[in-house]
Amino acid sequence: MSSPAYVPPPPQRSNLGTALGAGAIVVLFAFNIYLYTQIDHLHSDLADAQQALKTQGAALGNLQESASASAQAQSQHIEALKSQLAEEQKAERTMSSEAKQEAIAHADQLQKQIEAEQAKLQEQTNAAIGSVKQQADTANSKIADVSTDVGTVKTNLASTNADLQRTIADLKSAKGDLGVQSGLIATNAQELAALRKLGERNYVEFKIGKPKKKEFTKVADIQIRLEAADQKKNRFTIDVMADDKFTEKKDRTINEPIQFYTGRSTQPYELVVNQVDKNVISGYLSTPKVQTSR
Repeated sequence: MSSPAYVPPPPQRSNLGTALGAGAIVVLFAFNIYLYTQIDHLHSDLADAQQALKTQGAALGNLQESASASAQAQSQHIEALKSQLAEEQKAERTMSSEAKQEAIAHADQLQKQIEAEQAKLQEQTNAAIGSVKQQADTANSKIADVSTDVGTVKTNLASTNADLQRTIADLKSAKGDLGVQSGLIATNAQELAALRKLGERNYVEFKIGKPKKKEFTKVADIQIRLEAADQKKNRFTIDVMADDKFTEKKDRTINEPIQFYTGRSTQPYELVVNQVDKNVISGYLSTPKVQTSR
């Protein structure tokens, strides 16, 4: 009878290899937990940063997009490192002891790289948030300045309106030389400006000197010629040409409404001389807003 064949006992695993393998798994598992925790915090910080960016309005939109793009790129890079780490975890189960040591060393390297990437991302996020805060402070300062300017403009406008109302209240109405009750009469440039703001009639200013050859001066759609000017008595004589009709207005006084009709309107034109100098008169012509075509 032949002896039974010798069957060698199964090789026993090295205690050191088992310990290293278990240690590598524990390290990788703990690192995964740490990594997910850090990424969650990072996402929370990014969400806060994005919310801060949104509140700054359209003026800070470009900066928000830049910060979000940078954060996304860094997050994608971290996700790639995580995928690489997962692949190494998968391959670790079939590694020898020496390969496991290399895997652990590489895992440490990956951990340091991920920490560096996270630090870089955090630095970029902080820089973006700081920039947003700085621009927000600048924007708020400008808004405050604009609000102050608006308040000043409103105050000035209210003061101007008050002055205008006082000026209008001081204006007088008079009966013209044709016996027609005129509108308000301006006696100076400030009152004439107030009449223009009322917008009830058209106003054309003039300054006419006494001509040497009896020429007329065109004012709006009529013509005027100065015949005489008495500076001491504030009196004057003019000739008016309207619709080819000649009318003499003799020995008139300043601020007196001189009235005449034209074929353009049923309301009279009014001419007011505010100042008489030596051979010169100055004032304004008032015409109706609504006129008919000839």
